[in-house]
Amino acid sequence: MPRTPRRPHRDDLHIAVAGLLGGALLWALGIHPRTASDSLVLLDAPWAALVPLAVTAGCEPLRRTRPRTGLLIGTAALVLDTVTVGNLVTVVLYTDLVYAAVLYGTPASARRIPWITGMLTVVGGIVPAALWRDPQGLLIGVGVGVVALAPAATGALVRNHRDAAEAARLRAEQTALLAEMDRTQAVTAERARMARELHDMVAGHLSAIALHSTAALSLDDARTTREALAVIRENSVAGLDEMRRLIGILRTGSGDVEPAASPTLDGLGALVDRARAGGLDVTLDAGHGEVPAPVELAAYRIVQESLTNALKHAARGRVRVSLRRRDGALEIRVTSTHRPGDTPRVPGSGAGLTGMRERAALLGGTFEAGPRGGLWAVRAVLPLTEGDPA
Repeated sequence: MPRTPRRPHRDDLHIAVAGLLGGALLWALGIHPRTASDSLVLLDAPWAALVPLAVTAGCEPLRRTRPRTGLLIGTAALVLDTVTVGNLVTVVLYTDLVYAAVLYGTPASARRIPWITGMLTVVGGIVPAALWRDPQGLLIGVGVGVVALAPAATGALVRNHRDAAEAARLRAEQTALLAEMDRTQAVTAERARMARELHDMVAGHLSAIALHSTAALSLDDARTTREALAVIRENSVAGLDEMRRLIGILRTGSGDVEPAASPTLDGLGALVDRARAGGLDVTLDAGHGEVPAPVELAAYRIVQESLTNALKHAARGRVRVSLRRRDGALEIRVTSTHRPGDTPRVPGSGAGLTGMRERAALLGGTFEAGPRGGLWAVRAVLPLTEGDPA
């Protein structure tokens, strides 16, 4: 419901003035619905008809601000008008008050007024006809229906259409709001996915480049320097390939570049070889078989990030990578030697662990990582069947 205005509407003031002037003109011309000789006329003075006219016109400014009050006062004025010679404008103004009370009043008034006027219409027609035993008594009910029920029903119809339009507007606003929320969430999810891909692709290669460039600069040995430069070149080329793949994914919609294929678990051997070239003693135990593409990409990235973390943080020792199918899920385990207090060879931000956890959660799986018995253990379980994300 719209808020009730505190001041009369300008149009309502215009209606009041126009009604008062029109009724005064009819009175001046001597146009009345009844004559002084009618049995219902108790106040036969011609000026008496101006009183209910003025009162009804005075109620018009209340049709939006106080519709129920205006209707009650207008009803009393209409009753007074029936015992005078009357004025047609008084009746017309009263019908507008009934219409406004239903349209602008409270929901309770909008429900009750049509029901009350309907009952008055029925009673006003049946009772006089029964008492007078004359079918013409039904005309009184017809008059009540025209003056009260018709405007009340019209007000109810207009109000229902207005409420339906308002409800449709609110639904449209809610739909637009939900669409904007969905768009924002989609953008946020896409940015998070891009951040994970970018971190997983670049972090490992840059960590290897950083370690071997440090070795090349700190050791005065030609052979070691050549080996370090070879590893740097290999990781630089691999990093460029990964970056081109990501750019291809971003441009897929434009048709300019055909994106390269996503990495698969078949590439774990090359991933382990690069980790060994970086100085890690890695053993791979892969018994995963064929897995769905989303699980395959997530598993590859988790292993890649785990090896990158081992390259940056692990103490000297063996790194074990294991992939096994268990109970309809792919279990990934990566362990490396861990000594609390060791300074990492390359600083990290912790974004890798967040990315691995997000990848597992998106597939409805679980992820955990932390120290365990002198080792740093990473364990992820990725369901192989589609289901609701966790």
